[in-house]
Amino acid sequence: MEAFLVLEDGKVFKGRSFGAPGERTGEVVFNTSMCGYQEIITDPSYKGQIVAMTYPLMGNYGINRDDVESRRPFLEGFAVKEYSKIASNWSKEQSLGDYLRENGIPGIEGIDTRELTLHIREKGAMKAVLSTLDSDRASLLNKARGCCGLVGVDLVKDVSVEEKYKYPFGKSGRAKYRVAVLDCGVKYNILRELASLGCEVTVFPADSTCGQILELKPDGVLLSNGPGDPAALEYVINTVSELVGKVPLFGICLGHQIIGLALGGNTYKLKFGHHGANHPVKELKTGKVSITSQNHGFCVDIKSLSGKDVELTHVNLNDNTAEGFRHKKLPVFSVQFHPEASPGPHDAKYLFADFVKMMDKWKSKRDAKKKRH
Repeated sequence: MEAFLVLEDGKVFKGRSFGAPGERTGEVVFNTSMCGYQEIITDPSYKGQIVAMTYPLMGNYGINRDDVESRRPFLEGFAVKEYSKIASNWSKEQSLGDYLRENGIPGIEGIDTRELTLHIREKGAMKAVLSTLDSDRASLLNKARGCCGLVGVDLVKDVSVEEKYKYPFGKSGRAKYRVAVLDCGVKYNILRELASLGCEVTVFPADSTCGQILELKPDGVLLSNGPGDPAALEYVINTVSELVGKVPLFGICLGHQIIGLALGGNTYKLKFGHHGANHPVKELKTGKVSITSQNHGFCVDIKSLSGKDVELTHVNLNDNTAEGFRHKKLPVFSVQFHPEASPGPHDAKYLFADFVKMMDKWKSKRDAKKKRH
């Protein structure tokens, strides 16, 4: 079956369908990871986006349900150079193509993804349509241009859970820390990492209030990754503004951007975003460089936080954008990249331990204050 990917500037890519038949619009972005496609497909941060992989061969090890990162895929479409019809891996449960069809996600293969990537790098990320139903280029171009895009759009409401739930602790003995996770599109490996460090994790819907979160009496709150424009999430920003200073906060990706906005800063859209598992990030305090997994199209303007007791902690070595900051007086820190990886390297995993240390210090101060009174 023929499939077409048409960008809003008129660029056309013709290929073959290997996912679900249908038609979807979204912002087309490229991901530079060589593997880990099932984690990428199931990352809720890709809601509203059509993902093109720069590595030429995808699908060769199939899909393993144990390694997915959310309850289902939320991306709009998947584009590859070559789809491997033969999947060989001991843990394989089904093929990539079958998984996409099962979840209603269109896929296109046989296009020059390197050409697409160079085009996006030159022109910037843009709206597009992926279709197996329509072959009329003028019609497809109108659909691409009519896409709402990402700016000003709340996509978190489509990926967050509707009711709070407890993540299985899975360790013997009692949990040492009680953590509330505000789910803006959380990846499962974030929850796994917290549980592995002795945290009892409760996941809250993104529209939860400060009061509802504090009812849990958490030792810390983690603000998760998620899709779209952080400035469109006023209800989340307001909740986080109320939480600042009341409990330790750790933000990842969209959570990092939300904290920046809650502290009075601004965010802006990147030309083509950071998507992949090989982005070098420097920690300013130690000079250590970590290779990180990233997936974001917006960034915090660190200059907008000048005079707000905020210190830049990490920078991206590719374009010098802000990759992390902390509050100088309050227990608040955040990073733009994904320390939980999945896929990607584990260089930045230490940040979860830093969060635990921050909670431990905060608990000690809180308990000492109670004793004095």
